[in-house]
Amino acid sequence: MVGIGADGWAGLAADSQRALADAEVVWGGRRQLDLLPADVTAAREPWPTPLTPALPALLDRYAGRRVAVLASGDPMWFGIGATLSRLCGADRLAVLPHPSALSLAAARLGWPLDEVAVRSACGRPVAALQPAVQPGRRLLVLSAGADTPREVAALLVARGLADSRLTVLAQLGGPAAHTRHGVARDWADGLADVDPLHVLAVECATGVPPLPTVPGLPDEVYAHDGQLTKREIRAVTVARLAPAPGQLLWDVGGGAGSVAIEWARTHRTCRAVAVERDPERAARLGVNAAALGVPEVSVVVGTAPAALADLPPPDAVFVGGGVTAPGVLDLCHAALRPGGRLVVNAVTMESEALVLRWCAAVGGDLSRIAVSRPAAVGGFTSWRPMLPVTQWVVTR
Repeated sequence: MVGIGADGWAGLAADSQRALADAEVVWGGRRQLDLLPADVTAAREPWPTPLTPALPALLDRYAGRRVAVLASGDPMWFGIGATLSRLCGADRLAVLPHPSALSLAAARLGWPLDEVAVRSACGRPVAALQPAVQPGRRLLVLSAGADTPREVAALLVARGLADSRLTVLAQLGGPAAHTRHGVARDWADGLADVDPLHVLAVECATGVPPLPTVPGLPDEVYAHDGQLTKREIRAVTVARLAPAPGQLLWDVGGGAGSVAIEWARTHRTCRAVAVERDPERAARLGVNAAALGVPEVSVVVGTAPAALADLPPPDAVFVGGGVTAPGVLDLCHAALRPGGRLVVNAVTMESEALVLRWCAAVGGDLSRIAVSRPAAVGGFTSWRPMLPVTQWVVTR
C-alpha cells in the first residue's frame, strides 16, 4: 500500500517506486492512478463505487496476485489503509506512507499537530465537525471537495463564530500548491474556483459559550415536546453509563435523544442507537443529533422490546421510557456485553417497584435523584422541585 502526494511519482521514495513497478495490478482512485508513469506496466484497477461493499469481492478476485494499492498521503490516517487492514489483516499488508496533506498543512501553518483537532469531511456530513468547533480552537479538515469551505463556513456562522479565520491549502507538496485566506462570514454563501484537493484550516473565533463534550448540555439546545431527560439528571445518567471510545449505547425510549446524543459527543468513535416508538419524536431526535454534531446516531422507530431484537450487542443501555413494558429489562440486561452497564431511570411508582425487584434479584446500585430549580412565587423566588428519579445501575 503506497501513499502518494501531489508531487506524484517524483516524490515517491525508492521502495515505493519499486513496489509499484513490481506489482501485477495497482488499485486506486483515478486521480492517483493518473500520476503513474507509462513504464509502470501493472494493470490499473480504479476503485469501484460504492467502494467498501465491493472490496471483499475485489480481494477474492486478485487473491494470490502481487497487488499494490495507491492512496493519498498516509493510507493509515483517514485513508483506505484502515479498511483494508480490517478486511485482510495487517500481516498481509506492507504500508509505505507518504507525508499526509494534514501533516503538510500543519507544517505550512506552523501549527503543532498534536494541539490541533484533525477531522475528515470525506464521506461524512460536515455537521459531524460540530463537537470540535469550539471558541478559540484550531481545526484541520480534510475536505471532501470544492464545497467543503462553504459548508464549514455556514456551520461556523450558525454557531455564532462568523469571525473565524479560514485557510484553503491546496495541492500541498506539489508544484501547484497554493493557499487562500478568508473569514467564515464571507465564505458562508459560497466561494468560487476552489481546488477540490485541499485541506481547510479553521481558527475558531471567540465570544460565544462552548458546547462541551462532557454531559449536561443546556436543555434549550434540544427541540422537544416535553419528553426530555433534564440537564442535571442527564449529566448523572451519562456519567453512570460510562462511555468509552468505540462503544455502543442503546437508548430505549429515546424521546428528544439527549442521552444518546451526549453519549456520542463524548468521543467521535462512540456509537448510539435510539429507539423511539413515536415517529414525530423520532424525526425530531434525528434533527437534534445532526444539529449537535452527531448525525451518525441511529434512530429506530419502534416499540421495545421488539425493536431491539436485531440490534448489535450494546456496551451500555439506558432505559428512560417503557420501563414497565413486558420483557424490556429482561432483553436489555441479557443483551449487554460482559462489563456492560444498564442504567434505568424510574419516575412512576410502578416503574420504581419493578426496578426495586430487579435490584433485589441481580444487584446493582440504587440512587434517588431530586432536583429543584428556582421559580417566581408572587414577588419572591422559591424552589420548584422536578419529579424525583430513582436510578438503578447494574454491571453485567
